[in-house]
Amino acid sequence: MTSSGKTGQFVSVCEVGPRDGLQIAKTRMTTDDKVAWIVSLAAAGIKEIEVGSFVPPRVIPQLADTPEVVAKVLAALPNLTVQALAPNLRGVQNAYHAGVHKISIPVSVSDGHSQANLNRTPAQSIEMMRQIMDWLKAQPRKVPVVAGASTAFGCSIDGVVPTAKTVALCQGLADAGVDQIMLADTVGYAHPAQVKEVVLATRSAIGPVLYGLHLHDTCGLGIANAVAGLEVGIRAFDSCLAGLGGCPYAPGASGNVVTEDLVFMLESMGFTTGIDIPSLLQSRNILHAGLPAEALHGQVPKAGLPPTFRRAA
Repeated sequence: MTSSGKTGQFVSVCEVGPRDGLQIAKTRMTTDDKVAWIVSLAAAGIKEIEVGSFVPPRVIPQLADTPEVVAKVLAALPNLTVQALAPNLRGVQNAYHAGVHKISIPVSVSDGHSQANLNRTPAQSIEMMRQIMDWLKAQPRKVPVVAGASTAFGCSIDGVVPTAKTVALCQGLADAGVDQIMLADTVGYAHPAQVKEVVLATRSAIGPVLYGLHLHDTCGLGIANAVAGLEVGIRAFDSCLAGLGGCPYAPGASGNVVTEDLVFMLESMGFTTGIDIPSLLQSRNILHAGLPAEALHGQVPKAGLPPTFRRAA
């Protein structure tokens, strides 16, 4: 399959703005503004949204209201797949009891980022994941786990991350029983050739457990890396409206790949996303109203939809 997308294949886009996009924001968005933003994103056709993070409020105060956000979103949007991040077993238990449909768990490939972000080694994270999966399997409600292999393409603390190290971590996560793995370019250092290499090597080791890519645009290659992923069969991406976000424990990390630009590219290429770009652009107004001090990014919002644009059938 080429990247032309002429078969109209579906590509899943998970909006991570309410979590990744807000965690290093200079100011805190109110709960009601977050919910209004999430409702507008769902109205634009986004089917899966990471709405927050179950971490101690002192760690990321911008996301301290995640339980309340989850409750309100579940009530308002029964057809939305509500995802939340949890860094450990206690966070997973809190997320599960809050009623989320899917739990994302970060696990760093590089040792330096693992210690800075999670206060444990990658090997300890894999052991923790086994405990989490055992606990979840014993619960009456099935909640899938997507493990985010952070710093899979490079690290601002450790530098180069060998492909073999990424593959080994993903193999450990797959053996622990996670449902899906996202390769995360946490600091935005990846380039297209590297994306292809790491995706192909990881898929060779763990097969379809490799689900998608979580890309950042630090060096301006986020969209190019998404194309590289498409060319080797990736059909799921995380992204953030207006390109907000970044990891507070990864020096130099900047915003996520821009949802508006990613969806424009996918639909232009013939892939289907189910997302309406004009409605998506309107969601920026709600985001700006809730976070007026934050700079909003994106080329499509700046230029406007060109007259040549045709949404995929």
